[in-house]
Amino acid sequence: MFKYISAFILIIITIFFVSKLDIYTNNTIVLGSSLPKTGIMKEWGKSVEIGSNAYFKFVNERKLLPNGRQIKLVTLDDKYEPDLTLENTKKLLERDDLFALYGYVGTPTVKNILHIITETDIPFIAPFTGASFLRDSKYKNIVNFRSSYKEEIQKIINYLYDIKHIEKFAVFYQNDIYGEEGYISLISALKKKNLNLVGEGTYKRNTLSIKHAFKEIKNSKPEAVLMVGSYKANSLFIKRALKDKDLKNVVFCSISFSNANEMINNLNGKKVKNIIFSEVVPSSDNYEIDVINEYKYLMKRYYPKEQLGFISFESFLAAKVTVEALKKANNSLTYKNFLKQIKYNTKDAINGIPLKFNNTELLNKTYLFKYEDNKFIEIEYEEKN
Repeated sequence: MFKYISAFILIIITIFFVSKLDIYTNNTIVLGSSLPKTGIMKEWGKSVEIGSNAYFKFVNERKLLPNGRQIKLVTLDDKYEPDLTLENTKKLLERDDLFALYGYVGTPTVKNILHIITETDIPFIAPFTGASFLRDSKYKNIVNFRSSYKEEIQKIINYLYDIKHIEKFAVFYQNDIYGEEGYISLISALKKKNLNLVGEGTYKRNTLSIKHAFKEIKNSKPEAVLMVGSYKANSLFIKRALKDKDLKNVVFCSISFSNANEMINNLNGKKVKNIIFSEVVPSSDNYEIDVINEYKYLMKRYYPKEQLGFISFESFLAAKVTVEALKKANNSLTYKNFLKQIKYNTKDAINGIPLKFNNTELLNKTYLFKYEDNKFIEIEYEEKN
């Protein structure tokens, strides 16, 4: 019976959105998001919300959208639980004023609503996941802002192998599709170097149960550990490793979803010289990029008590690109025209950071950082073609 009810709901949603091919005329353009506002990943959701709203508030205050339009981000809490993401998405799709889905957080959460997204025409913009299943050109309504996990992990392996001459890699990962994405990407990257994984350990999503994983990885005696987990799980692993004679000098490699800023906060001043952070945007400490100065100014203006960081900066950039596409599509604000604008006519939307729609992504670069003297310092490394 449940199967038929679910099918009926999906049909209704599909019919509803197929019919919404007319011009969107609401004065307030509503974007809907499901993200973690409570629970172990709440800082992730908070960063997405404040980074995006720092720019949206500015746009509304300055009336930068044509014809006096405003933009509003509606966020629902899913606690980083896929079932809640599905429930929230259905609620958002029931809104008559919804224009697009924006800024969803997490691979397992987004995977759980992929069947709904792909059965509608509604734009699905800037999800915070580097999952490969979203990077498929057949999905015309999905626009990824960030680079993929595959790109991040390949750069980490290339750097450690080519520059640091490391050959023994282990992986610590979340036991779900997010962790599996990282695991598969790591195996692929190692294969290109004719290397095999020496050890692995997993933990359950939304927990800090890492004891077994720690033991398995310790026994494998790695030179480097790739971490595909949450910021709290990764930080706890590193804290324990720094007290262990076999792991204290291992290089720990964290990908962007692990949230570098919160990892540093969770480490509480612990020595972190042997951690490499992979990111999809530059550091906010880079004063040479114009848009970073704009981000810092608007964050101080609207959220003066909040910490700057990679996630809120990425969110700020995604919001800026979204607004630029809305401005260009304003006289004919349909799903189709908006998607065309954001994909192909926003390349100059961000001063200092180039954009190009390729492989469903607007950003196509990754960065490596170390943390020294209380700031993130970019590791100068260009991959060989």
